Amino acid sequence: MSNVITLHRPERSTLATRQTLLIRAFADHRRPTDDVFWLKENAELLGILCATGAKLGADALVSFDTFYGQIEDRLRFFPQYYRFHISICLDLEELGLSGGDKGGGLCDWAADQGLADAELSDLQRAEARRLLARRGAAKVPDAALDARLHRFINRPGTFSMPNKKAAYELTHIVFYLSGYGKRDPEISAQALLSLEFAGLLAYLDQNIDLLAEVCAALRFAGHVPSPIWDDAVLAAHRGCVMVADAGSDLNDPYHEYLVTGWASQVAGAPAFAVEVPEGPVRFARPSVPVGALRTMSERMFELGQSRSGDWHHMRGHVVPYLGPDGHEVLENAEQSSDKFDAFFEGFARAGSV
Repeated sequence: MSNVITLHRPERSTLATRQTLLIRAFADHRRPTDDVFWLKENAELLGILCATGAKLGADALVSFDTFYGQIEDRLRFFPQYYRFHISICLDLEELGLSGGDKGGGLCDWAADQGLADAELSDLQRAEARRLLARRGAAKVPDAALDARLHRFINRPGTFSMPNKKAAYELTHIVFYLSGYGKRDPEISAQALLSLEFAGLLAYLDQNIDLLAEVCAALRFAGHVPSPIWDDAVLAAHRGCVMVADAGSDLNDPYHEYLVTGWASQVAGAPAFAVEVPEGPVRFARPSVPVGALRTMSERMFELGQSRSGDWHHMRGHVVPYLGPDGHEVLENAEQSSDKFDAFFEGFARAGSV
């Protein structure tokens, strides 16, 4: 007679439990609250939870009780970080923080102080306007600001060349214009082409963080991204793990985990399923394939006056220099968009020789 051994798999935690542990990891264990990066990371996490309509457990937000209790004093002493403070406050209240009703007062104070007038960036002015509007404290619609935002995103040529800063500004403008998917951002066909070009650059570079933002922005504008892009975002999110680790470098892919999870949820796919250890955590991911973007750019520069904007002619000058990963990435990028030839025409910069 043989012995029968029953294997007991660990019971899977609920989404609410994982969200609570994730919140505590960011609020209590990654950085001290007087670190501006604590503000940044927690604003990003809470913003995504709020945007996706997370239903949190009753005690999920207790880690923020002291911070929230001091938030008026913090805002007045650190007005340079008003967007972080107000964002965290509003999201905490909308996520169900017990007794939370300070957001309107903070927005009114920021408006009275004219804090948004100190911004040099239209992107930051747009973010401030959206935040204050959530509690009715924003000024009357600023048509001039809207015109400048649309003028920026309506230049696809800007986004056919590697420029991460510009690409992230593009996606965030669409986020703010759409209220993170709550309304039609009313962007033009040219702006949609800008997003397409930014997505191609992100995919060629294997910058999945940026690609996830492009996919979310396209959906907020009423368009479905390439399945190839969606699959890359979903795979990156599912491949990310959290490791219990109190002493490691915090330069980890935490933002990629958050934004790929958010983009996955926007696409209707399950997300944030990975188990979250209690206490300090570090985010880790599998190795990312070597992209094709750097090699393509180097080859275009080396070709000098011989380069052209005709991808079918130039393809043979690029492919032999790519390794196996880069070759696969390039082929997938070509298949992912019928705008690839138009993208390459700007990418090649043949007219600037």
